[in-house]
Amino acid sequence: MVRVSVIGCGNMGSALLKGLADAGGHHLVACDQDPSALESVSEYVSETTTDAAAATAEADVVVVAVKPDVVPYVLDDLDLAPSQTLVTIAAGVSTDFVAPRTDADVVRVMPNLAAETRDMAAAATGAVDDAVRTILADVGEFVEVEESRMDVATAVNGSGPAFVFYLIQAMRDAGVDAGLDEEQAETLAAQTFKGAAETVLRSERSIEDLIDAVCSPNGTTIEGMEVLWDSEADGAVADAVAAAEERSRELADGVGDE
Repeated sequence: MVRVSVIGCGNMGSALLKGLADAGGHHLVACDQDPSALESVSEYVSETTTDAAAATAEADVVVVAVKPDVVPYVLDDLDLAPSQTLVTIAAGVSTDFVAPRTDADVVRVMPNLAAETRDMAAAATGAVDDAVRTILADVGEFVEVEESRMDVATAVNGSGPAFVFYLIQAMRDAGVDAGLDEEQAETLAAQTFKGAAETVLRSERSIEDLIDAVCSPNGTTIEGMEVLWDSEADGAVADAVAAAEERSRELADGVGDE
C-alpha cells in the first residue's frame, strides 16, 4: 500500500484525494492549515493534520498541491529523505527549482480536476517512478514529457477542462435556443463530449478519420462541419492554449521572487 500525503487540500488537492480514495490501495494523509479544508476531505483519507512534518514523516509520495507562490515556503518546512518522492502540481514550478530544496526524488505533474472522477489527464516529468505511475493511472490517463513541454501541457490538460466546459456550454445554449429544455440540452452536450473523448482514447482511428465516420455525404453533420471549417474556431482554441502556456511561463519566472 502506497502512503501518499497531500499538502494543500484546495480544489486540486481534494480532487486527487477523492479520486485516490475511490481507487483504493493507498494510505492517504491530508495536510492543510485550514480546518475547513481538512473537514471537506476527512471522509476520504486515513489521517488529517495541520503539521507538514507529521504528514510526511512516513510518506512514500508527498504531493505539494498549493499555489505557485506558496511552494517555496512549503518546501522550507519539509525535510524529506532520498527514499521519498516529492510531487509538485503547481503551475510554473519547475523540477530545477524544487530539486535543490529537497533530498527526495522530484516529479512535476500537471493534473486536472477530473482526478476526482478518475478521468484526469496529466503530464509528468522528472523522476517518475512506479509509485507515481500507479497514483496517476489510478485517477486517469497520463503522459511523460520533457520539462520543456510542461508549460504547453499545463495549457492543454491543466487549463483545458475550462475550455471544454465553455464548448459544452455553447452547445447547450444552442440546443436551448432551438427549443430543448436546459437540463436536457446540458445532458446531451456533456455526454456527447464524454462519448467522443472515450472514442478518441479507445479507437485506433485518427481524429480526422473519426470526423469522416460521422459525416455522411449530404447529411446533417457535414453541414455543421462546413460551418466550423469555414470559421476561426481552430484559431480561437489555439490562441486560448497559447495564452495559458504564456501565463505558465510567467508564473515560472515569478516563483521564488520576493
